[in-house]
Amino acid sequence: MLDHGHKTDLLISDGPNFHRLQVKTFTSTRDNQHIQNCWQGSNVDYLILFARNGDWGILAPAFQCRSRKLLHETHRKFKSMKRDFLRQFHQI
Repeated sequence: MLDHGHKTDLLISDGPNFHRLQVKTFTSTRDNQHIQNCWQGSNVDYLILFARNGDWGILAPAFQCRSRKLLHETHRKFKSMKRDFLRQFHQI
């Protein structure tokens, strides 16, 4: 499901629970890169960030601060393959 009014790109279910996802792309330029919080105040549960210039991404729980390091300890890095993404998602 898509929900444009609440800054939610995808609404998914794992059975009993629904999760709101925000999907973004970024250009990876350095290891200490930060993510700006553009969804503050919304009900987004997770961010999925895909590197435009690579075959990997980051799965991150939504956060309330203004920005956070891309490689924060609560974020999970995955290869752009369904199996690896699902493995990381189930570990959150």
